[in-house]
Amino acid sequence: MTALVDTLRGVPTNPESLVEYTPDGIVSRTLKDGSAGTLTLFAFAPGQGLSEHSAPYDATVMVLDGRGEFIIGGKPVTAEKGQLVVMPAGIPHAVRAVEAFKMLLIMIRA
Repeated sequence: MTALVDTLRGVPTNPESLVEYTPDGIVSRTLKDGSAGTLTLFAFAPGQGLSEHSAPYDATVMVLDGRGEFIIGGKPVTAEKGQLVVMPAGIPHAVRAVEAFKMLLIMIRA
């Protein structure tokens, strides 16, 4: 099966347009899932989020639209469109939509 990102090679694309909001929910779309890492788009309705968890690798988020709150090791960090947040490996983190927001999650395993 071809990953979505493979079909985008050489084609300028606005990643924000590849995932749509849904009322009162979260939408995710995997662009690439491979041995080296993953690229996943998320669209969060206001107030939605991901519960606290940790990952064995740094989790890097690029906010594509809106504003989200990230709780990293118990400390809140708010980021908005155009900002990047790195959540360190092994540190518990959670995500909450302050308002409708979209993000690209980048996980590099190597």
